[in-house]
Amino acid sequence: MLFSGLAFQAAPGQMLRVTGPNGAGKTTLLRMLVGLGTADTGRVLWRGQPLRGQREDFHRELAWLGHAASLKDDLTALENLRAIAMLGGDDITPAEAGAALAEAGLKGRERLPARVLSAGQRRRVVLARLAFAAHRPLWVLDEPFNALDTAATDWLAGLVRRRLASGGIVVLTSHQAVPVDGVADQITVAL
Repeated sequence: MLFSGLAFQAAPGQMLRVTGPNGAGKTTLLRMLVGLGTADTGRVLWRGQPLRGQREDFHRELAWLGHAASLKDDLTALENLRAIAMLGGDDITPAEAGAALAEAGLKGRERLPARVLSAGQRRRVVLARLAFAAHRPLWVLDEPFNALDTAATDWLAGLVRRRLASGGIVVLTSHQAVPVDGVADQITVAL
């Protein structure tokens, strides 16, 4: 058993941070929250209703980014971002993808194949997807700050702050302190 007795909720404008050591079940919990796994007992509710009865509607309101920067090595950063956005339900132009990659600190690297990017650059490609998710009320991010340098950390923290300020809910895991200053409404769930 990874965990038991968990009960929490997050409201618009709140950030929920899941903490715990490696192997505690953080990723498993997030996968349950987004409908990619099920618990033996308990339930996940979205807008007061069980998730399993509204899966399609829920996924239209969700931005989910796992902990791995799952990119196709032979595709460019631009091609990868467009594919990630398309799989998430957003059809973006090459210009929009290029602008998001530039904001993520990848200007000049848009046309490089993913295989030549550093771990932090690969992570930025995936996180640039959030530029097209501002309309989604729920962001669930698994270890989003991993492998990021200071500039990328500041950029991502700004995206999270803006999403919360506009009434979104952000659920994330992190082994270290989350550098999102000024977020007054935070809930921490420790596993």
